[in-house]
Amino acid sequence: MSESEAEHHQNPIRFGILGCARISHKFCRAISLLPSGTATISSISSRSLDKARQFAASARLHSSVKLLSPYDALLEDTSVDAVYVPLPTSQHATWAIAAAAKGKHVLIEKPAALCVEELERILEACEKNRVVFMDGAMWLHHPRTTEMRRLIDDPSQIGRLRLIHTSSSFLATPEFLQNDIRVKPDLDSLGALGDLGWYCIGSILWATNYNLPKTVVASPSLSLNQSGVILSCGASLYWGDGLVATLNCSFLSHVSTDLSIHGSQGTLLVRDLVIPYREDGASFEVISGAHFAELHIGWTKKPEEVAVKAPVPQEALMVLEFAKEVKLVRDKKSDPSLKWADISRKTQLVLDAVKKSIDKKFEPINL
Repeated sequence: MSESEAEHHQNPIRFGILGCARISHKFCRAISLLPSGTATISSISSRSLDKARQFAASARLHSSVKLLSPYDALLEDTSVDAVYVPLPTSQHATWAIAAAAKGKHVLIEKPAALCVEELERILEACEKNRVVFMDGAMWLHHPRTTEMRRLIDDPSQIGRLRLIHTSSSFLATPEFLQNDIRVKPDLDSLGALGDLGWYCIGSILWATNYNLPKTVVASPSLSLNQSGVILSCGASLYWGDGLVATLNCSFLSHVSTDLSIHGSQGTLLVRDLVIPYREDGASFEVISGAHFAELHIGWTKKPEEVAVKAPVPQEALMVLEFAKEVKLVRDKKSDPSLKWADISRKTQLVLDAVKKSIDKKFEPINL
């Protein structure tokens, strides 16, 4: 290893965490699982120092981590290269834009924003200040996703896409439905559509190589809480060439993170897309060229299970990808990649269309 490579390896990306949300524990653990020199936690901020201290203790952070309050203090910390933003969605634009203005790279939890107009303001700030932007859709960074992409792109395996279906759900407790920020109109007004629908829409767009649908229409099967926040909803997406996608996201049904992709030549099925059953690997099923057997007493083929190992959990792989891009900008003076910003923008556009269709009593929305 050359001297410059060694210096690059030992110069980790220094993260500041804006807020002490529960998912921040997962983020801290992800960093601890990465090779030394990849990333480190430099600072954490909260609305109160007591809460920051409690979080640092429960997450077993090193004593060198700075505990700051309020959030502005972290943005003024020159030892921070990037911020992780797990705050309520209603606060994303304010703090992501402020972080970008201070030259901090932005890794933000999903949904990225309440609407595409807010997201555009975030992305404009990131581009103006030459900082990397990425949202927290961890499944995109799993090696299983790469292998699925390879098979979908192989015309002999899946063929022309015809139907995509995805669901993301869990059965929320009464306490969650009463008190969680994801059901509060002033904090996360998109509810299940933002929290879970981001995965559904993102996986549909991923399957189509981010080719936007022409029309989006929400399903009349809709559940709202007393404040008008979405607890369960569905939608259909149409491309105008025969491809149709359906999605369902819900706080009111058994846990699911399914994705099925049906083409002219084959089908791909995933049962645990968002959170794999195991951290050290994941699998999916694929079947190509199958027919019903003679007399329709069975199938000519059975699905094949494809297993893919993961060197570290997908959240660690997400941080690794983000850190690599930040190092290219920080150390090599490269321009930030716009790949992840474009993915988030398209996901937000379709999410907005679903919400607009709901608000307009399930009218079709053209993109």
